[in-house]
Amino acid sequence: MTRFLKVAAAATAAMLALAACGGGGDDNTDTNTSGGGVSAADVDAALAKGGTLTVWAWDNTIKNVVTGFQQKYPNVKVELVNAGTGDKQYTAVQNAIAAGSGVPDVAQIEYYAIPQFALAKSVANLAGYGASGLQSTFTPGPWNAVTLGGSSVYGLPIDSGPMALFYNKEVFDKHKIAVPATWAEYVEAARKLHTADPKVYITGDTGDAGFTTSMIWQAGGKPFQTDGTTVTINLADPGSAKFASTWQPMITEKLVASIPPWSDEWFKALADGTIASLPTGAWMPNNLVTGAAAASGKWRVAPMPQWEAGGNASAENGGSSLAVPEKSANKALAYGFVKYAAVDEGKASRIKEGAFPATTSDLASPEFLGTEFKYFGGQKANEIFAKSAQSVVSGWSYLPFQVYANSVFNDTAGKAYVSSTTLADGLKAWQEQSAKYGTEQGFTVK
Repeated sequence: MTRFLKVAAAATAAMLALAACGGGGDDNTDTNTSGGGVSAADVDAALAKGGTLTVWAWDNTIKNVVTGFQQKYPNVKVELVNAGTGDKQYTAVQNAIAAGSGVPDVAQIEYYAIPQFALAKSVANLAGYGASGLQSTFTPGPWNAVTLGGSSVYGLPIDSGPMALFYNKEVFDKHKIAVPATWAEYVEAARKLHTADPKVYITGDTGDAGFTTSMIWQAGGKPFQTDGTTVTINLADPGSAKFASTWQPMITEKLVASIPPWSDEWFKALADGTIASLPTGAWMPNNLVTGAAAASGKWRVAPMPQWEAGGNASAENGGSSLAVPEKSANKALAYGFVKYAAVDEGKASRIKEGAFPATTSDLASPEFLGTEFKYFGGQKANEIFAKSAQSVVSGWSYLPFQVYANSVFNDTAGKAYVSSTTLADGLKAWQEQSAKYGTEQGFTVK
């Protein structure tokens, strides 16, 4: 991570003007105009001519996309590389850019990281390649993430993570726990469940930047705003304060399992009922099927608990795009692959393998909505996920240095989980550390 930050910091300091495209929904001036001389016809010509592409992605569903793409375009050879998940890949990409060699033609980049790559002009603006006409193809949350609320397009969404509540029905029924409709009810359910069986927790949480920002998002918070080179960070805004005050008892009363997520112990806890629910993204089902197979048939899906009774608000949690690095030697061909994976035939193969779509047509498809999940007792869970996607609170934006901010979460807000620091004070420390970094990079931080 250190190497990534040094490279990103240098690029950020040199390219501050691009921050103008970072505002959430403002009519921003886009300064990254790469791709303006490339048309959709140029992309078709590049696909016909062929060549070699290097794709860096950790998502397992990309493997079959590569196979199908090469069958459709036999003159193209694709090398698929797993350079690491998330931050590990970002570090590798930035190192290749700094070295001036080995830069991939296509890179998987999560939505929260897009602003930092766009700011450094590390990824191409794909608007001129035909991407600007795809807005209606995607749901608003993912599209806003890859455009930063402006007219430039820094990648195409390949999945999304509208949130839902996954819960172990067998455990809930055993202890007569009603599915919570509000977060206040969720806290009470956590108390009741842990009292009934001290070995059981309603969820696991060791402190995670992605979960925290998603909860603030759902609560209507807008802690990160960018206007030109001015960045506002307010992790005490109403949404942030609502999350902190509601979640604090979960930590103080030890109502959440302190089991590291994605660990073997975590999956075991999901399988044996130690962890009884997860508020997370719609991409979770396949992870439960493969990681907690023993609990098949016991789990169900419900809408996210609401901050206000009777509400209908959701947020995104996770999700990725495929972007084309500016240093790619064959950007037109690379965009052809990206479009195939995100919009054309590759999209269908990924959904079949369990990826949750970011495309409006698939979310409205009777076949998709009618899919019965054996793991969830035959429940048509996509109906809940699709409704959640339509209910994502608008206006959210990430920092133009969110990768850095997330890297210091555990040393700031995360202390609330392992010390007497309150969550509100932890969020304040996270704000201060993020603001200090932003100022060092030349931003005006308020």
